Amino acid sequence: MQKPDVSEKGDRRMKSTRLAILALLTFGDGAAAQMSAQSDWPCKQVRVPEIAIGGVWSGPAIDSDSRNWRDDAPVADLVSRVRQRRTPLVDAETLIADFARTAGTQRKAILTRLFAGIYESMNDERRDVVNGLDRFGRRLKDMAEITRRGSEELRKLQDQKPTDPEAIRNASETLQWRLRLFEEQRRMAAYVCESPALIEQRLGALARAIAKEMN
Repeated sequence: MQKPDVSEKGDRRMKSTRLAILALLTFGDGAAAQMSAQSDWPCKQVRVPEIAIGGVWSGPAIDSDSRNWRDDAPVADLVSRVRQRRTPLVDAETLIADFARTAGTQRKAILTRLFAGIYESMNDERRDVVNGLDRFGRRLKDMAEITRRGSEELRKLQDQKPTDPEAIRNASETLQWRLRLFEEQRRMAAYVCESPALIEQRLGALARAIAKEMN
């Protein structure tokens, strides 16, 4: 079988690079419209920095006593245990039920304090995730801009007369590396963008478990 010559390999490489650039620019156009409306937010989900307490809690109001949940050692310890995702939700619900049975006549006040602690700590966690996604979005925008500049430099090299095959090859390889890195980061963003919703879902489930023990 006849081996393809160097020029044929170069043509295939350039065709692959042009297709990758086209994909990047297409993504960039869509992302630009989204990011211009929501700052550096890289997710298709709407950016919501805080969890609305009314959306997850219909129990007693969170008063000043409830907000001092850190001063209640058993409550603070349980907050730390049930809020963490490494604790399976079914186990967290069991811990809440066991705790409620020991609350005595102050059950409603103590469980409200427990919810206040879970809400505050998980809302803080979610806020940190959202802020981290903003920073991640800024890096994606910077990567897209650097890659676009690399594609422009490559086109200039291709248009030069006489051409410099070695310079074109180096620029093409660098551009393809940047495109691969950008795509990896974009896929990672799609995964991490689910985190705020997962935190809110767990908070909602814990809130329902607490409300159930108040009845």
